[in-house]
Order: sequence, then structure tokens, then C-alpha cells
Amino acid sequence: MTTSTPAGTPPVDLRSPAQLLAALPYLIGFRPANSVVLIGRRADGVGLVLRGDLPRPGERTQQARALAARYVLAPPTAVTLALIGGERRPGGPPPYADFAAELAAALDELGIPVLHTLWAADIAQGAPWSCYADPACAGELPDPKATVTAAWATEACWVAFDSRDELAALLAPRSPEALAHRTAALSRMSSLPWPESTCVSEAASVIRAAFERQRRGSGPPTDEQAVLLASALTLPEIRDACLSMAAPPHTTTAREAELLWLMLVQELPAPERAEAATLLGYAAFMRGDGTFAGMALENALEANPNHVLAGLLRTVMQRGMPPKQLLGLALSADPSGLAGFGLEPPDFEGAGAGLPASVACGHPAVDKA
Repeated sequence: MTTSTPAGTPPVDLRSPAQLLAALPYLIGFRPANSVVLIGRRADGVGLVLRGDLPRPGERTQQARALAARYVLAPPTAVTLALIGGERRPGGPPPYADFAAELAAALDELGIPVLHTLWAADIAQGAPWSCYADPACAGELPDPKATVTAAWATEACWVAFDSRDELAALLAPRSPEALAHRTAALSRMSSLPWPESTCVSEAASVIRAAFERQRRGSGPPTDEQAVLLASALTLPEIRDACLSMAAPPHTTTAREAELLWLMLVQELPAPERAEAATLLGYAAFMRGDGTFAGMALENALEANPNHVLAGLLRTVMQRGMPPKQLLGLALSADPSGLAGFGLEPPDFEGAGAGLPASVACGHPAVDKA
């Protein structure tokens, strides 16, 4: 299992091995355990961060080459390696030294130098840590919640979960019973619930209403509302407008949209859930959370293995493409001009406001002379 976090991550004190290790939960979104973490370095700080499970002895070379290959598209200037887990024998080297050497060799083949190779028993206050190259380079970790990185994360509302499973639980269905009702209702539908001439406008109104309920804190959608939302997201114009909300990242609009996509992942059944999960994955990736983005895209492909956009996004993430190279997807994703539904100022009026009259259901309408 591997995860990645693209550039645009929290600030980290790169001069201190202990501070860097303590910052790992904020760099990857959760506290790593039995993990190897590769911290890409750029001239201006942290670059692409990768995490993988510590491999079995017979899989070390394969794992090392697979992780190193993730840097091919956007090679960093250097990499710091951190191996988390295991126990150090008194007087002996840190555990997993052979695997650390395999990783360094795989990166060297790509022309990427390793600046530092670190080990920690755990990412927790007082946990022992050390360097592989220098036995005197060692100590105990500070409280991860008291680092510069943690202070930034608190200010930015950037949450680090205690485990990967805890983070993944965010994507779990809220109510399996509700999903069963919605699956049955969607299976009975033979077409979209709106007339073709107005379906894009009415679908946009459904999305807008969902944002308004979210702002009021109204809670989960009803079965009827969930079915309408699932139907709305099947329209290319609506999906594209939703993609465009991810830019610029870290804005109120982008965050509000991401929260709605997360709720819909919890509330919609498969295969319809794939649309919301893909939107969630793209939004998370654009704000720099590659770990959660990867989980969301896996969720989308579990719901619909043939979802083209989810598959493409997962592929480019796995190859180390930085978010800025996918920014154009958001900026050009809304040629019909639907962006902004539901996220206008409070005095926004009119169910069809901002929607071009020339757009019909799923395709531009043909103007008649």
C-alpha cells in the first residue's frame, strides 16, 4: 500500500531530523506505522512525499524500485528516507538497514541523491530515533503536536489522523440501510428526472440546494434528495462545473465544495458514488493532500471500475505529477459557464441564474434560425 502527498505541504524544519520525523503525520495526513516515507526535497522546501508499507524480506527490491519510480515525472533535487517501526537492538544498527540501502540504490539509478536516512520506532513523543549513517545522530522525538508544522496545521485546519484506517473511515457509508433504499430507487429510474430542455438548469438547482442545506447544517440528504443529487452528477456539464470548484485551492469555495463531495461519498450507493468520490479526490489532490486524494479515487474505482477520470487521476498521481500540472483541468472544465452555483453570496437569487440558455440536457442546444 502506497500513498503520496504532492508539493504544497505544510512548512517543516528540515534542519532537524527529530522535527522532520515528528512532522510526518502532517505531511501524509496520518501517523505512519510500519512504514517507509520518502520526503522529496526541492530548492524551496518539501516536494513530493511518498509512503509505503515496510516490505517482507523477499519484496524489498521490488518495493524499493516501485517507490523510486514514482519520482520519474518530477524528480526532486534530493530525498530524505524515513523508516518507521521495529526495534533497535542494543549496540546494533537501526532495523531495516538492508531495505534502506535498496532504496538508496534505486534512487541513485535515477540520479536522485539521498540526503539523510532516518529511523524511528514510532512517531510519538519520546520515541527513539536515529540515523543509519551516524550512531551519534540519535535521540527522542518531541511531541508531534508541539512542532512548527503542527502549529501551521492548526491554523490551516489541516488534520492529521492517528492512523490510516481512521482517515479511511471518513469515506465509509453513513447508513447502509439508506444506501439500500437509494439503490432501489435509482434502479427503478429509466431516465433523468427532468425534461431534456431544462435538465441542466434543474440539476444545477439540485446542487445549489445541497450547498444551501450544508451551509445551514441541515445534515444528511433525504432519500429523495440523494437520488436527485446522484442524477445531477451524471450530467457532464454539472460534473465539469463541480471540477472547476477545486481552483483556486485552499479557498472557502474549494473547501465548501470538498465537504459536499465527501458527504455525497458517504450518502450515495455504487456505482453513482464514483462521481462524488472522483470530485473529492481531485479537490483533495489540488490542495496538496495526496493521501486522501488517493483514497477517494480508490473509492471511486471500487464503485465503478470503468470510471475514466478516476482512473486517469489515479495514474498521474501514482507517477508523481504535481498538482499545478493538473490545475488546467479545473480552469478549463466548465466551458458551459455553470461555475458558481450554490456558492454565490447570500443574496444570490434565481434558480436558473448564471445558466446559459443555450445548454440543454447533456449537450449544447442547437440554435434555430
